[in-house]
Amino acid sequence: MVIMALVPALLFGMWNTGHQHFLSTGAETDFLSTFFYGFWKVIPMVIVSYGVGLGIEFAAAQIRGHEVNEGYLVTGMLIPLIMPVDLPLWMLALAVAFSVIIGKEVFGGTGMNIWNPALIARAFAFFAYPSYMSGDKVWIAGLGKGEGIVDGFSGATPLANAQAGLELPSFQDMFFGFIPGSVGETSTLAILIGAALLIYTGIASWKIMVSTVAGGLLTGLLLNALAPSPDSYLAIPAWYHLVMGGFAFGAVFMATDPVTGAQTERGKWIYGFLIGLLAVTIRVFNPGYPEGMMLAILLMNTFAPLIDLVVVQKNIKRRLRRAAVK
Repeated sequence: MVIMALVPALLFGMWNTGHQHFLSTGAETDFLSTFFYGFWKVIPMVIVSYGVGLGIEFAAAQIRGHEVNEGYLVTGMLIPLIMPVDLPLWMLALAVAFSVIIGKEVFGGTGMNIWNPALIARAFAFFAYPSYMSGDKVWIAGLGKGEGIVDGFSGATPLANAQAGLELPSFQDMFFGFIPGSVGETSTLAILIGAALLIYTGIASWKIMVSTVAGGLLTGLLLNALAPSPDSYLAIPAWYHLVMGGFAFGAVFMATDPVTGAQTERGKWIYGFLIGLLAVTIRVFNPGYPEGMMLAILLMNTFAPLIDLVVVQKNIKRRLRRAAVK
């Protein structure tokens, strides 16, 4: 069901990959040509992700004498969707291997990991190969190779433009996804379709989604109030943060991971709110890293057990006081 929820973002990501490429070359194409150009760029990433990840999962299951767990079926789809389309496949393979071995298997396999495996793969690629994970040339297929790029075309993402003080795309373009970015993260509309399916089926926590959005929005509004000038990054409308970068994708598909997120009902509100707060804070105050969602979620993955512990202990004390009164 999670994979089905990812399909709208995947399909739009394929089309947008072709759209951004032909936009950079100045060529005019029809819908099918645009889609299939992106399809042939994205599908190899999906194949490498599943091939490497499932291969390691099978090997680990054989060594331990366990059944193969289906958990990687979701992770294997998430990883290509949060990577730049021009990332070399061997780098993607290394990131997947690191994610599965170090991010999951060393903790005991699916259900035992403390960090989101897909984000571990992105973090590995980002810190190991930063020039392939940031900049203006990594988000559009062929832009780094200079394949007939039109003069003056920039492949910068809205977050990069915001950091540089340049004009942002319109809110509508960012909401619908007609912007450069990771394969599955550009279209907030496609992500919301997936979110509706996850909430309807009860698979993902709507509390985490809502609290993450609330944390990001309130932090953005506070920064708007503190902005020294209208041209400052702090002055960017708070709601823009919700449709830029990986905020929406992270709130729907990453923060709601049932293994690495908070488990208590009250803890989910706290956990999600802090993710939104940290994501926007990192974006605004860290010029070297315009996207803050990955680090925010990984950091809160680390503290999720502590949040649950505090919530449980408070509930225990509250009940003991009630019992004493009675």
